[in-house]
Amino acid sequence: MGKKPGERVRKSSGRGARDLKVRVKSAKGRKLSSTLWLERQLNDPYVARARREGFRGRAAYKIMELDDKYGFLKPGARVVDLGCAPGGWCQVAVPRVNALGERSGKQGRIIGVDLQEVDPIPGAEIYQLDFLSDGADDQVKAWLGGEADVVMSDMAASSSGHKGTDHLRIVALVEAAAQLAFDVLSPGGTFVAKVLAGGAEDSLQVMLKKNFEKVVNVKPPASRSDSSEKFVVALGYRGRADEAAEGPADGEG
Repeated sequence: MGKKPGERVRKSSGRGARDLKVRVKSAKGRKLSSTLWLERQLNDPYVARARREGFRGRAAYKIMELDDKYGFLKPGARVVDLGCAPGGWCQVAVPRVNALGERSGKQGRIIGVDLQEVDPIPGAEIYQLDFLSDGADDQVKAWLGGEADVVMSDMAASSSGHKGTDHLRIVALVEAAAQLAFDVLSPGGTFVAKVLAGGAEDSLQVMLKKNFEKVVNVKPPASRSDSSEKFVVALGYRGRADEAAEGPADGEG
């Protein structure tokens, strides 16, 4: 009997298994970088595991490992997944927040948004939306029927081929996702997002530390060792620090 997506699986000892590395031959018209990428995919144990366990990509294991460590996908939690395509993070969240109501106790909600169409995911509500558009935060709250407990994002900006430019783009994207999180999160909520290590994310760290009780930066085991990606996990949303610090205007209150 197969395992459901998101269900914790006991790891095999691997005894008796042989490590057979797949080699990909170069093909006419295919760039070397494409050949190397394909070879890496074919030899990636997380890619094979995702295919075996029914997930839409290896990224599912990143949010799984982060949640195993920090426990933010609780039964009954209301979750917003920004840039949810292809849907692996939603797949992981569905059983963990009990979005299908298959277990007793609280039942969660999952709202996935993306610029492109995403194939349906049982237990998740998927919408096409540019989260950078005016009123996106209000639209998300309307779909959710209130505030969220978790806002998560595995988004990455389109690659320009220039490492520095790509880093700045993804930091700007994460900062925009954080601003939406400030508008839709309930007190005590969690924000999780992918960033790229590189130094330009200092402003993001400062912003998050003003608004959350705890901010950690972590590279889960499922993240490739040769990748510059890491994940920021901000726990215990306390509300917008800038708004709270302003206080009432003169003559008010």
